[in-house]
Amino acid sequence: MSPQHRRRTLVVAAVAVALLGVAVLLSLLVGARAIPAAEVWRALIAPDAANPDHLVVLTQRVPRTVIGLCAGAALALAGTVMQGLTRNPFADPGLLGVNAGASVAVLAAITLFGLVTPTGFVWFAFVGAALAAVLVAIVGGRGPNGGDPAKLALTGAAVTAGLMAVTFLILTTNIHALDVYRYWSVGGLTARGLDAVALVLPALLIGAILALASARGLDLIALGTATAAGLGQDVARSRILGIIAAVLLCGGATAIAGPLVFLGLVVPHALRGLVGGSYARLLALGIPLGAALLLLADVIGRVIALPGEIQAGIVVAFLGAPLLVALVLQPRKVAL
Repeated sequence: MSPQHRRRTLVVAAVAVALLGVAVLLSLLVGARAIPAAEVWRALIAPDAANPDHLVVLTQRVPRTVIGLCAGAALALAGTVMQGLTRNPFADPGLLGVNAGASVAVLAAITLFGLVTPTGFVWFAFVGAALAAVLVAIVGGRGPNGGDPAKLALTGAAVTAGLMAVTFLILTTNIHALDVYRYWSVGGLTARGLDAVALVLPALLIGAILALASARGLDLIALGTATAAGLGQDVARSRILGIIAAVLLCGGATAIAGPLVFLGLVVPHALRGLVGGSYARLLALGIPLGAALLLLADVIGRVIALPGEIQAGIVVAFLGAPLLVALVLQPRKVAL
């Protein structure tokens, strides 16, 4: 890495960390209820159960902040891994059918078990996401050219289409399921507590470790399968490692925050234009940037429609679509 490139990477890292710090502060300070910064600080260090301001901070803003940190970082990591596995800078974590699998599982929880709260959906969403991704990996890895990026993408599209058909069938025949499901399906950081985070945190941590460990393998896969194999890389092992990481990360994030779109696609794509194609850098920088962007989207959703709120998933989609178009239209791109 040249000195100029190293300096640019350090600047981007500093900006990402600073942006994350600002996002965390805003997430704790901003909301429909005006709470002084000093009172927020007291709620964190010396909480008073009889103080309504403290209750708002501890039961609403702190859980939303923690969920935003975990889900944003996880989706950025998952998106980076998927783009590396498929050698496609526009690949999304949903390519493995994760969102569709989680949706069907949540509907099963509603219709078969009568669950009505997002916290109750956590394990169903996680297991559904994981099963869908495993199905895509198994089917996409069979036969000639098993594990080929194009075959994996087509398999993911086919599985997603089938699962979405099941989703629409249930929604059009069960009004109760539609009423409960439509809130979760938007994606957001509300109505979940720290207990939901605790359930999926081990999966998120293991997924993050596996994703960071797969950086070298993704760098070699970017050179082409034959080249990577010639350099001594076990391509099949790298793909399995990456898929497991993406399943754990995206499944866990979807379970606690719903099916958020664009975040896992935009973050690595934006970073690639700033720091190059090294997956060690993309993965490391994606953690603070992904978390910051999701928290900022949640903060924006709190203030643009007072006294109500707009879910973070809607804000991410509105901001992510034009940003992605702008990135695509940039004349300078770093090839995978």
